[in-house]
Amino acid sequence: MPKPIVLKIILAGDGGTGKTTLLHRYISSKFIENLKMTIGVEFFLQELIMNDKNVVLQIWDFGGQDRFRFLLEKYVLGAKGALLMFDLTRPMTLESIEDWVRILRKYDSNLPIIFIGSKLDLMDKSMIDEEYIDDLREQFKLSDYIKVSSKTGENVELAFKKLTEKIIYRLGI
Repeated sequence: MPKPIVLKIILAGDGGTGKTTLLHRYISSKFIENLKMTIGVEFFLQELIMNDKNVVLQIWDFGGQDRFRFLLEKYVLGAKGALLMFDLTRPMTLESIEDWVRILRKYDSNLPIIFIGSKLDLMDKSMIDEEYIDDLREQFKLSDYIKVSSKTGENVELAFKKLTEKIIYRLGI
């Protein structure tokens, strides 16, 4: 059997945007409420078949608090793509998007980044203008924009699949 393709993926965004919850939903298909804050970085592995190839996603979950950001610039080295999350119900989680993009693209100015709006199940409480999201996506050259719900599972797998497809295409695999 051929050796699997290992892709380092970064999961980034402000604290409380649901990064770790999204990751647990993707890895275990379970919704876990009240997860503890990620301190620094944690990483997980997920295998999948993409284009008849065995792919292993090495997913790095970054703690979103300001006090951890200085550590993160070293961890992005070797990343092939990223999911950048914000909370659809908390506009303030968009305020540091520029910082996150700068960190994520420190070593690769064209790193594929998919913009993820979390908590789609609370969309009736959304206070974010879709045009503003489109402007940010264009301004920072983000590959795509997907709304997800870790609670219901909606679009969770799609987000990781789309990012993996973009990376494989970019690498010519």
